[in-house]
Amino acid sequence: MITKRIIPCLDVKDGRVVKGVNFQGLNDVEDPVKLAEFYSEQGADELVFYDITASAEGRKLFTGILRDLAEKIFIPLTVGGGINGLEDFERVLQFGADKVSVNSGAIKNPKLSGEAAKRYGDQCVVLSADVKRVDGGYRVFAKGGRVDTGLEAIEYIRRGVDMGAGEIVLNSIDTDGVKRGFDLEMLEAVCNVVNVPVIASGGAGCIDDFVRLFKTLPKVDAGLAASIFHFGEVSISELKNTLADNGIPVRR
Repeated sequence: MITKRIIPCLDVKDGRVVKGVNFQGLNDVEDPVKLAEFYSEQGADELVFYDITASAEGRKLFTGILRDLAEKIFIPLTVGGGINGLEDFERVLQFGADKVSVNSGAIKNPKLSGEAAKRYGDQCVVLSADVKRVDGGYRVFAKGGRVDTGLEAIEYIRRGVDMGAGEIVLNSIDTDGVKRGFDLEMLEAVCNVVNVPVIASGGAGCIDDFVRLFKTLPKVDAGLAASIFHFGEVSISELKNTLADNGIPVRR
């Protein structure tokens, strides 16, 4: 049986890990290298590193921090932020990323996922979508959740997988940082149209939220969270023990 993955997320701005609510009101948390090393030691299955203002500021991702971080951890690392072409994939992979997350770059160039999958393999290409409810439907947002693209999210994600994305990170803007549970309705809609791993992001507030996620939606492969791990509200070891006690397979 495939084990469910627990993935801490480091949202990095100006060289520091930050966290907000509904993608707004960012507060300083910690040095990303120190935090990454801590999570690696605590049993995280993977780690996600987002340079969250790279696209909005029109610059390249901070590879210096990425290099230092990759040298300290021994778990798979997914990196995103300012990924707009194959040269960006090449650069972050050279600096230690195992997988590359593309968000705004895929909105601007829908062929990017396919081009990257052909060169590096689809297991390397992660399509990250920031999604919010608008007029009763799901819409894709860009530039850190600030710009409504007008794209219908479920169809956009389905097309991304058809193009070559090997994994989906679904970021629910509606539940981000609110700590009232994952967006199960939105996640189910995505799981129903793709056959690649889906990572749930946005809304985790306690251990029971992860139990409910995997029990309700067995197709979801991983739960991603930030603040509950950053502020010590939930420990990864305790979370995994509880999941195992509930019959949910995890790596310990």
